[in-house]
Amino acid sequence: MTTPAPPAPPFGRALCAMITPFTDAGALDLDGAQSLADRLITHGCDGLVLSGTTGESPTTSDAEKSALVRAVREAVDGRASIVAGVGTSDTLHTVELARAAEKAGADGLLVVTPYYSRPPQDAVEAHFREVADASGLPVMLYDIPGRTGTRIEPDTMIRLAGHPRIVAVKDCAYDLLGSQKVLGRTELAYYAGCDEQVLALYAVGGTGYVSTVANVMPHWFRAILDAFDAGRTAEAARLQQRVVRLVELMMASGLPGTVTAKALLDGLGLPSGPVRAPLRPADPETVDALLDEYERLMYTSD
Repeated sequence: MTTPAPPAPPFGRALCAMITPFTDAGALDLDGAQSLADRLITHGCDGLVLSGTTGESPTTSDAEKSALVRAVREAVDGRASIVAGVGTSDTLHTVELARAAEKAGADGLLVVTPYYSRPPQDAVEAHFREVADASGLPVMLYDIPGRTGTRIEPDTMIRLAGHPRIVAVKDCAYDLLGSQKVLGRTELAYYAGCDEQVLALYAVGGTGYVSTVANVMPHWFRAILDAFDAGRTAEAARLQQRVVRLVELMMASGLPGTVTAKALLDGLGLPSGPVRAPLRPADPETVDALLDEYERLMYTSD
């Protein structure tokens, strides 16, 4: 009996939740965004997620979001997919952003659960359907209840999978049981949105990842997937385990991943710039710890 091949990933496997570079004065740095996008693709990413949590979407304007998509689209030149974050707490505003992203040249949409108002599940479902109906682009649902206050329950996800343009999930729900339930009953492409869960989700049928740490180490998680696909499961586990300390420093230190990613990129001389208020920059001790761990991973074998 021949096992059917899994469906092709809608946006690739190795996606980076890209930061949004700013100038020293705090303006959008489109040249820096193009340079960073080129580096990420050259070193292993086959998709870029713009204007997500890591991209500081709450503090960038609608015009800046569209300009960012256009600039990165030019730099990418067909080498990788571009997924534009358009989620807000307002359905009508999200619809407007979805149409603007399509016009700017995005390949797909990242749509987070409406936050703060904490809508019930029937309203969550209606919100996603309205946004998915608003453009011709495929949609990646973003399930991150720790930030939004509302998760997308597995049964809601299963119903939404019937929409022809809802094709993927960025999974930050920390519910591997619920994720497996959806994986077993739908064809949704599941992307790990938590860097420490890349291998775990991939091993039970996930598609890949949307990684913040990939801003600084775009090759690392790609190597985990490649090793697993080649049957070198012990090597995949070792690579996942080796990066735990950097993931902890970047994602679980009490600072948002945007802050730590920009601090490390700046320390490496790569496009980053300041974060926008109310976020604040990392302190020198945090930057030193990030750089030390980065260098340990890059230049040692243990």
